Amino acid sequence: MTENSCEALCRSLVANNGLQSESTDISQSVLYTSLMGLLLVADKKTEIPLGSGQVGLRNVGNTCFLNAVVQCLSHTHGLRDYCLTKSYLQDRHSSKQEPVLMNAFTQVLSGLWDVEGRDAVVNPSRFYSAFKEAVPYFSGYSQQDAQEFLRFLLDRLHTEINRRPTKRPPNNTQEPKHKIFRLAEQATVMWKKNLERDDSRIVDLFSGQLRSSLHCSICSHYSNTFDVFCDLSLPLPKRGGDRVSLKECLDLFSQEEKLDEENAPMCERCCRRTESTKRLTIQRFPKVLVIHLNRFTMSRYSISKSTVRVSFPITNLDLGPYGPVDCGPVLYNLYAVCYHSGMVNMGHYTACCRDEDGWWYYNDSSVQQVPETQLQSGQAYVLFYQLDSSIMRK
Repeated sequence: MTENSCEALCRSLVANNGLQSESTDISQSVLYTSLMGLLLVADKKTEIPLGSGQVGLRNVGNTCFLNAVVQCLSHTHGLRDYCLTKSYLQDRHSSKQEPVLMNAFTQVLSGLWDVEGRDAVVNPSRFYSAFKEAVPYFSGYSQQDAQEFLRFLLDRLHTEINRRPTKRPPNNTQEPKHKIFRLAEQATVMWKKNLERDDSRIVDLFSGQLRSSLHCSICSHYSNTFDVFCDLSLPLPKRGGDRVSLKECLDLFSQEEKLDEENAPMCERCCRRTESTKRLTIQRFPKVLVIHLNRFTMSRYSISKSTVRVSFPITNLDLGPYGPVDCGPVLYNLYAVCYHSGMVNMGHYTACCRDEDGWWYYNDSSVQQVPETQLQSGQAYVLFYQLDSSIMRK
């Protein structure tokens, strides 16, 4: 109990940027330093007895989309270890409602990483039933979209383990309308406001912050908005050829977009809609970067799929050029890929995940080792990257 209280106090201090210098004396500084040390110890990786993780998932009725995503999340070590140690039972703000979906998800992971290897194949039926109960949209036996499932799953897991209360008193404090913030300060304020509502292990791992910058062509005024994201959905360049690079997709995502008066938001200074330009950049980088390659496009009458091969780096994906001006290199390493083969309504999802022995291909109940050279494919759909631990920063 003492450890949990200590860790909660540490996290509270970290969330508020430590102790304020105006009121800090030597005893408070020693206390803060000591608590930070305890937090670092608490955050160290817990030694958990693990099996190989090279275990398949049974297809229980067109559930390849679920199996592929679960295998990728199973190899997200920060989430896997959090579940297997059942740390979420202490993390929840309220114990009134049982975390049904989180328990079922943890049971699947326990089967996949069973140290005794008792199961050659794990049955995810209980987990799938719990998920459909939470998200009825996924009921039935038609094939679902893996990326859509991932978003719903992370959202529901977050809801069950949110460290913040479900109901909070209204916040009556307001910032002065004309108070001037530096860009970084404005982003930090918005991030803290988000954490006041949504704070969980899902947020710790998967959440980042996007900055949308709007430039008015009439008065040259810049305005910025900040939004939380759990994945980046990247457009694919429309040009000739059968191969594009992930860098080209990121460039297209972050390129300046021209907005006419009809489509532009109100300019804060002109107080009317004006021609403007909009650009997206990453303000805060997540520990786990999920990249969705938007292969499906909808026309008036149908949905089509692009099978263009997107080449992506296995190591040292640098997102620094898409972040704040002075952020420097921000490097990510690939650890899992979700694939989609076939057409829009008749497709199949599989996954490749990395462990200490190399890369493994997960096709429902079948598991086999594959060379790294086979990762690049026109079927790659969702990429999972881990922030390089050597450059992790606050």
